Amino acid sequence: MKGTEIEILQIIEENGRVSLPTLAKMVDATEEEVSAILKKLEEEKVILSYSAVIDWSKVEQQESVTAVIDVKVTPQRGVGFDEVAERIYRFPEVKALYLMSGAYDLSVVIEGKTMSQVARFVSEKLSTIDTVISTTTHFQLKKYKHDGVVFEQGEEDHRIVVTP
Repeated sequence: MKGTEIEILQIIEENGRVSLPTLAKMVDATEEEVSAILKKLEEEKVILSYSAVIDWSKVEQQESVTAVIDVKVTPQRGVGFDEVAERIYRFPEVKALYLMSGAYDLSVVIEGKTMSQVARFVSEKLSTIDTVISTTTHFQLKKYKHDGVVFEQGEEDHRIVVTP
């Protein structure tokens, strides 16, 4: 991959809304060249999507519960973890799925409207997969930083409490 392509990827990863003329100036190329590079990277599936980081806690009636579930599985001969990972990531509740080293094999990030909905997902969908040995669920209490973006801290978060 060329240096210009890597530079473009770094810029749009930081700010996916940068305009084509600005991006071209930043990498010292023409708009046509940058457009062709972007198209190529999209076709090659290097660029998978463009997204925004949203603070959903500030949007009324849109709050949800996020959980990280550590999953221990029995890998299958010939396919390893890929087959069970595919079964898991197809569930619409699953927002992210990672193969991990350490005590657990997979880390699953899911979203639900309530803790009960998350619990039902774990008990009725995830735990029933025949290669799943065990799960440990961790509920996200507060988001401080996501994808490199620090979430705004309100005044109450900066108070120092002194106890006698």
